Amino acid sequence: MRSLASQKYDAIVVGGGFYGCYLALSLRNRFHRVLVLERELELLSRASYANQARVHNGYHYPRSLLTASRSAVNYPRFKKEFSDCIDDSFLKVYGIARGTSKVTAYQFLQFCSRAGIPARKTPDAIARLFNSSLIEDTFVTEECAFNAVRLRDSLRRRLDEAGVTVLCGVEVDRIEAGKSRDVRVVAKNGARWEVHCAFNCTYAQLNEVLARSGLAKLPLKLEITELALIQMPPALEKLGITVMDGPYFSSMPFPARKLHTLSHVTYTPHVSWNDLEANEQPQFPAQLPSKHIFMMRDSERYLPLLREARYVDSHFETKTVLLQNEIDDGRPILCRCNYQMKGLYVVLGAKIDNIYDINQVIEKETFTEEAKHELYQ
Repeated sequence: MRSLASQKYDAIVVGGGFYGCYLALSLRNRFHRVLVLERELELLSRASYANQARVHNGYHYPRSLLTASRSAVNYPRFKKEFSDCIDDSFLKVYGIARGTSKVTAYQFLQFCSRAGIPARKTPDAIARLFNSSLIEDTFVTEECAFNAVRLRDSLRRRLDEAGVTVLCGVEVDRIEAGKSRDVRVVAKNGARWEVHCAFNCTYAQLNEVLARSGLAKLPLKLEITELALIQMPPALEKLGITVMDGPYFSSMPFPARKLHTLSHVTYTPHVSWNDLEANEQPQFPAQLPSKHIFMMRDSERYLPLLREARYVDSHFETKTVLLQNEIDDGRPILCRCNYQMKGLYVVLGAKIDNIYDINQVIEKETFTEEAKHELYQ
């Protein structure tokens, strides 16, 4: 324990997912000594890995123009910065369900126009793959996927090159006011560090860390979700497909395993709860029963060729969203600065490309004069 805490740091990021790692790199531009603490044995091994690997360009959010517009702004920047991790070798098609969708095909096109994102009619050969009695229309869009393993390797390399220290297998117990500096971070193994600022980027564990720290929880909804991994038939291998907005299912290439993911609005969530009201998070059962068969059977009504897909396995993970976005399905960032104590920042990023919006908030922050004198390069 003593060896862990022997090095002095100026800023600590708790949580080694994509957001935590990227923020650590940004902080290294301002501070000499930055530390990332991750409870798993490897970075980007939980929610940053076990998701649809989609780089959003706004199409997902026809009922939240703000989220869509921010995605459209961040999409090309993310795609350029992480070009070595991007897979855009497939065609991304959005289908609008007939009668049961919360938006019509016309409304979807109007929304795309307002958000400044391209959408065009799907070629007939692809349009015919869909069940026209259930699908009003389909559109080709510009959206890509990322390779989660390459992204992890890229960030690990950048952290090493920037001189950011990473400690995996270290779980934080609490964050409290410090004595010699603003904030004290205490690990469950007893190690502790006093720093000028600490960032809680633990995603599904945000409120867990806050509660153990004696601080108020945030209004979050959590879900234990299942993402099925399937082998597509040849005719669908080079397609990403989303049917919306109501019945809703989505399939995207998952480059890290050369498979496709499949999610479904009804069957992907297994358990959900209001984290503001819960005394503690439900625990994952030893083995959750998969609902992939229901996902596939319902989805193939809209896309009949899906019946030829082969199920491989599933990712189970906890998804976190703001309660306020249950109605419009928006995914804004959350960044609380000096949250109930000086120097504590709480960050929730719902979409991987929204990281640039978080950075804008952090870059506006003014640290103490002492910190400027001691830490700024």
